[in-house]
Amino acid sequence: MQRISEEDALFFGIETKFDLMENGERRFRLNCSVDGSSYCRTVAGERGAWQNSHYHKLASELYVVQLGWMVYAERKETEFHMCLLREGESVVFKPLIHHNIFLSSNSIIHTIKYGQSLENDWFPSSELDKMTKHLDPYDLYELS
Repeated sequence: MQRISEEDALFFGIETKFDLMENGERRFRLNCSVDGSSYCRTVAGERGAWQNSHYHKLASELYVVQLGWMVYAERKETEFHMCLLREGESVVFKPLIHHNIFLSSNSIIHTIKYGQSLENDWFPSSELDKMTKHLDPYDLYELS
């Protein structure tokens, strides 16, 4: 087996990107600029936190919980739904479904974006942010 260099990967449109988010999450991404698909390992911060509500016009996203738990909120037209996912559970968001994710402290999730995509297929959903950012998902976890 021979290792592929980062330069060779870039030739095929594959690049890595690592970010520390404002909410304390660490995101380790593998992006494919050719078709917009990506993989992201997210490690939550010391405190649980909401991400930013968004949707995609063409891509779908698969979220898998490896460690800890997450709560997701989704909005389909006028319908609002929240659900708790534990280790080993997953959810898929199809295009145009507005969604937001809360990660418990120190949790780890994997996100795979797939399908046709635009160069930047991430659109904010301020309306869903207003519905979720003030909620305390720890209450939901204790009730389940």
